[in-house]
Amino acid sequence: MRQLAGPLKWVCWGWAAAAAAVHLYFGGTGFPEPIQMRGFHLLVFTPLLFLLYPASKTRSPKHRPSVLDWVWAVASGLPHAWVMWNWMAVADRMEYVDPFTPTMMALGIIAIVTLLEAIRRAVEPGLAIMVAVSLAYMQFGWLVPGMLNARPFSPQEIVEASWLVPTAGGVYGPLTGIVATIIAVFILFGSFMQGSGTGRLFSNFGTAVAGRYSGGPAKVAVVTSGLFGTMSGSSVSNVITTGSMTIPLMMRVGYRPAVAGGIESAASVGGALMPPVMGAAAFVMAEITNIPYGNILVAAAAGAVLYYFAILAAVHFEAKKLGLEPVPAKEIPAWREVLADAHLVIPIGVLVWLMTERWSGNFAAFCATLSMVAVAFLRRRTRMTPMQVLDSLASAGLTMAPLAVTIAGAGIVVSALTATGMVVAFGGIIKELAGGDLAMLLLLLALTVLVLGMGIPTTPSYIIAAAIGVPQVLELGSYLNVDMLQAHMFVFYFAVLADTTPPVAAAAFAAAAIARASPLMTALHSSRFAIAGFAVGFAFIYDPGIMMRGGLVQIIGSIGIMAGALVLFTSAYAGFLLAPMGVLLRLALGAMGLAVAFLHVIPDGGRFALAFLSLGVVAAWQMAAARTARRIQGEKA
Repeated sequence: MRQLAGPLKWVCWGWAAAAAAVHLYFGGTGFPEPIQMRGFHLLVFTPLLFLLYPASKTRSPKHRPSVLDWVWAVASGLPHAWVMWNWMAVADRMEYVDPFTPTMMALGIIAIVTLLEAIRRAVEPGLAIMVAVSLAYMQFGWLVPGMLNARPFSPQEIVEASWLVPTAGGVYGPLTGIVATIIAVFILFGSFMQGSGTGRLFSNFGTAVAGRYSGGPAKVAVVTSGLFGTMSGSSVSNVITTGSMTIPLMMRVGYRPAVAGGIESAASVGGALMPPVMGAAAFVMAEITNIPYGNILVAAAAGAVLYYFAILAAVHFEAKKLGLEPVPAKEIPAWREVLADAHLVIPIGVLVWLMTERWSGNFAAFCATLSMVAVAFLRRRTRMTPMQVLDSLASAGLTMAPLAVTIAGAGIVVSALTATGMVVAFGGIIKELAGGDLAMLLLLLALTVLVLGMGIPTTPSYIIAAAIGVPQVLELGSYLNVDMLQAHMFVFYFAVLADTTPPVAAAAFAAAAIARASPLMTALHSSRFAIAGFAVGFAFIYDPGIMMRGGLVQIIGSIGIMAGALVLFTSAYAGFLLAPMGVLLRLALGAMGLAVAFLHVIPDGGRFALAFLSLGVVAAWQMAAARTARRIQGEKA
């Protein structure tokens, strides 16, 4: 992003703040007609990206937009302004039946081209390439032989499907509607949480809880990143926010740079899994499945806790193995310092309560945002000044802008996949490769999502993979009574984990930059610490108790089984339980972990017993060996 100077800096800052304030107002009072709201959303955010992000990192001006940037900005706003002005005609027209006029064709081409350029600059070139390839497939798919063959599309059909079919997909489709309404207000809530000092509360709480133990800085990173994730749901921003503090601290007490970056990356990625704000993809899931967001929060809660439990176990074993020290006592805040900000959890409680009472997500976030300002006013140290309120609005606006074009681009891809029948074709390919086996289908789908995540952000990766794979999971999983939410949670987890898996891992690369370590090594360590997510993802299908389903015994049993499997995994790859372990013992514990997590032919009681019996035997053996060693040492003395 450019570092603008002079009056233009304040113009863009005010622009972002005003756009965010309008979204907040609509969140509490009601939104305009869908096509109006979607047009307004893209109108206020797309031009801003051309002023803030240079076309080239080396050749473009660093502190001001060029003349060409202004041309791009103006051009990008024209199609959305036209849609807002003619919203009634757009809403009333019959798609693919009413004439698609030359004016519509010209504006549609401008909308698509400027959207591609905005995505390339502000989001990820890989996503821009994917959108372009999907459009090219609509044009030339009829030339592709076999299962991927598509019917011919005229240029008018391609532009209309990608731009002006708001009921199905494309630029103004339902996905853009979700971002412009629910997600925008939740982003505002997260921004006000940070502006009020809630970040300080989370940081102090994490240090006070975990800092006194071996390898304390790593545990602080895990706890703090999980709490910060409830504000942003963005793994990269989570890394940047918390990693600037935790990564140097971990390195100072003895963690290698790549390991410190991997721990922070894995912990930050989990923020998108942690209720009550799980990132944009979770809200998209609620819209796609018509499942209330509150139900998704309940289904995700245990899995998110298990994810962080596994990372804490992993860093504990790693710290014990390396003999690392806790955080210095003088750097651990007193509990009175933590409690001085404790009132800031009230708005989070307001949000959760309203969501569980089935209020709409946007109204719940609107009320929670206002309550954050009011509650922060209760104490001088958290009181927000008018400038801080405006800064929180601007920060939210600057976060919404790249997301707006990201989701619009994903809408074009979904539109192309649907119109060409690619969803059915690609789903059929995966199903054929799986050979009718659910486990193989899930593995192939997980790999597909991870590959998609190499080049595109979490939300479009989830959207595309869900469109391709969820129907196949529901069909092959019918004998297990797999339902819509289970299938979508599976895809969602792997879309999130793509940010931490090599060779392209956005969160790990951001952590590597802070640690000044190898990006690839940081990503490898990040995957190692995030291994819990892979096991939990499959548990959504095979162990529905993880989603708080069934009786109390089933829920506790499923969580206990997975917790045992995760301790087996983490101790095996750390090479430490109560004492260092040799290669053969590590392999044995790792194999036991795989059996407990995935060998569902064993009854749940058997898997539970296998996990804790394995851990108990190894722990008892290591304690006996330690006592023998101390006795021998005493005899020698």
